[in-house]
Amino acid sequence: MSNREIFYSARKFQVARQTVALNDGTTSRRELIVHPGAVVIMPWVDANHLCLIRNYRWVIDRTLFELPAGTLSPGEDPKQAASRELAEETGYCAGRLEKLLAFYPSPGILTEVMHLYAAEQLTPGEPHLELDERIEAEVFACDEALGLIDSGQITDAKTLVGLLVVERRRKRGGA
Repeated sequence: MSNREIFYSARKFQVARQTVALNDGTTSRRELIVHPGAVVIMPWVDANHLCLIRNYRWVIDRTLFELPAGTLSPGEDPKQAASRELAEETGYCAGRLEKLLAFYPSPGILTEVMHLYAAEQLTPGEPHLELDERIEAEVFACDEALGLIDSGQITDAKTLVGLLVVERRRKRGGA
């Protein structure tokens, strides 16, 4: 955007101001977060089991059930990032990655686009966590993972999106 002014840069995002046109013909300055995007991975251990992670989130001081995910490096291909993040957070290497969709987690304030991938033909290995990550991988039957939504144990938006996309595909006859 030509009228976007970055006034703060952090390690993974920037904060900007932008002038937007209002319905009455006037303009207003608004703040937004500029983010390079991210990947979310649905790791299929086999046809009926997937890997979720328990991820401690210091921002909310809680451990959440999540799909593995991570921020794109500038200019990084999302498919390569999905492969990298899957290996880092779970230890699994995918023989096959398929992009399912892209979505905006919070378009009212954030430019981030999340790219959802299905990972199949997994080979186990050791995770390589960053120093600030407290992550444990756990395998669930698909129905068990979906039950974690019903019981309120999954509250992470990207994980809800990923699991609900899978459930829709299963109901239509394609996993």
